Amino acid sequence: MSSRDAQADTPQLLADARAWLAQDPDPETRTELESLIVAAQAGSAEAVDDLHSRFDTRLEFGTAGLRGEIAAGPNRMNRVLVAQAAAGFARWLLEHAEGEQPSVVIGYDGRKNSDVFARDTAELMAGAGVRAVLLPRLLPTPVLAFAVRHLDASAGVMVTASHNPPNDNGYKVYLGGENHGSQIVSPTDAEIAAHILEVAKGDIGDLPRSEQFEIAPPDVELAYVEATASVATTTAPRDAVSFAYTAMHGVGWRTAEAVFERVGFSRPVVVAAQRDPDPAFPTVSFPNPEEPGAMDLSYATGREAGVDLIIANDPDADRLAVAIPDATSADGFRRLSGNEVGAILGWRAAELAERAATEGAAFGALACSIVSSPALAAVAAAYRLDFADTLTGFKWVSRAPGLIYGFEEALGYLVNPQTIRDKDGISAATAFLDLANELAASGRTIADHLVAFAERFGYFASDQISIRVTELSRIGEIMAALRSTPPSRLGTVAVDHIDDLRDGFDGLPPSDVLRIVLADGSRVMVRPSGTEPKLKIYIDASSDQGSVAERRADATGRVAALADAMRELTA
Repeated sequence: MSSRDAQADTPQLLADARAWLAQDPDPETRTELESLIVAAQAGSAEAVDDLHSRFDTRLEFGTAGLRGEIAAGPNRMNRVLVAQAAAGFARWLLEHAEGEQPSVVIGYDGRKNSDVFARDTAELMAGAGVRAVLLPRLLPTPVLAFAVRHLDASAGVMVTASHNPPNDNGYKVYLGGENHGSQIVSPTDAEIAAHILEVAKGDIGDLPRSEQFEIAPPDVELAYVEATASVATTTAPRDAVSFAYTAMHGVGWRTAEAVFERVGFSRPVVVAAQRDPDPAFPTVSFPNPEEPGAMDLSYATGREAGVDLIIANDPDADRLAVAIPDATSADGFRRLSGNEVGAILGWRAAELAERAATEGAAFGALACSIVSSPALAAVAAAYRLDFADTLTGFKWVSRAPGLIYGFEEALGYLVNPQTIRDKDGISAATAFLDLANELAASGRTIADHLVAFAERFGYFASDQISIRVTELSRIGEIMAALRSTPPSRLGTVAVDHIDDLRDGFDGLPPSDVLRIVLADGSRVMVRPSGTEPKLKIYIDASSDQGSVAERRADATGRVAALADAMRELTA
């Protein structure tokens, strides 16, 4: 926009900002917006640009709900936007109630304003005529996902931004009934979004509120602890493996501690500086176990204590990271990739299904997102289980028919779909520790088990490239170029075919994803990130020829060559 256009638009921009200010109940965001308005009126181009960033568009409500930086304006997370979302969702629930009063259970984590946004939601839902149940304290996202089914609620709302930067927050939506507590999918997101936009035409001060909402009893968390503890199945000693644990300044520790005690695992060595919820996340620059440096404190704790494993949850405890001792690493530990953890947990699920089969072969389905390792498909084939590729997100993974286990390479695992239909870092940690203790009973380690996996199923190598952009249009340009001029080779390997999922493919819903299949069986997936200004590229190759060392060298070499080729192609 030119400076002349910006000046011409300023009166309307200021009017929009004042209208927002008039309904904002939050003193912090009111003060912030008032200062911007005053500066813009005084001719500050910077303030005008900031207002345009906040008011030219709004955070889009989609299948992942809402997520963004806490600040004033419709393109930020704040009490006005949350009120509009809550009221819009309430209208959708009432519209689909089929004669019965709908219900919603609401959870929140330890991020800034999570408790405020949750209470606003409870009051607005109750005011609209929806039975609202607020969880009794800040709790992990998996407890909320569990509570939707446990309380037989029509829906669930979780206030969290998971592992986003400290000043972000978000709003995730789940549905009960025939959706079994999974997150929403299309077209439900668009229907809810339409109601939210209708609400946004008015003033949130005119929306009815009520304090006649319920506080869920403590036995909801206790029921979650019992159900999660039942994930552990080994008859071997359960306290043979020592481990360190970090909650990464999130809400995982108290619930995880209760589960670990109930199972009978050894008492973990806790990373004390990261144990308790802290919305500032003071010891990490980015509270995501995948980010460089995020697990440094847990490595130091693990080295000092000499533990066998490190278990890490992200701030809302729906993801799990695992590290194992590695003498070749300066840290003393190596964090396993999401694909490695996902593959061996999938093997465990297949083994359990086989043991449980009373007649004939094991039954059920293993599922993972299309960008996750093909290793899980190999496990399913070996055990004659069904296998499902899904779009990214547990809203899709959790809906695979006959699901007994699902995962996503971004540290997400669903090990107990009979009780929860979302990724769960605490139940996944329970399954992983159970496996580690079972292995320890026969003198083996997780590192040994990874070798055994490669021996049986082949060695699967993966890599991921993230291309961060300053202009979102650049992502569209790269995707358009790949479609208009598709590569015939990547490095020295010929492209066999390219699957374009833009209009749907092989039963998958439409998605902006390209799947490049190479002549040697390796694979490259390209898609825009759903939450960040990034283009993400996933590379996979496998080998089942020769020794494990030879398989590793072959697969990792091909992945490295493909990564170089994709960097050159998208530069």
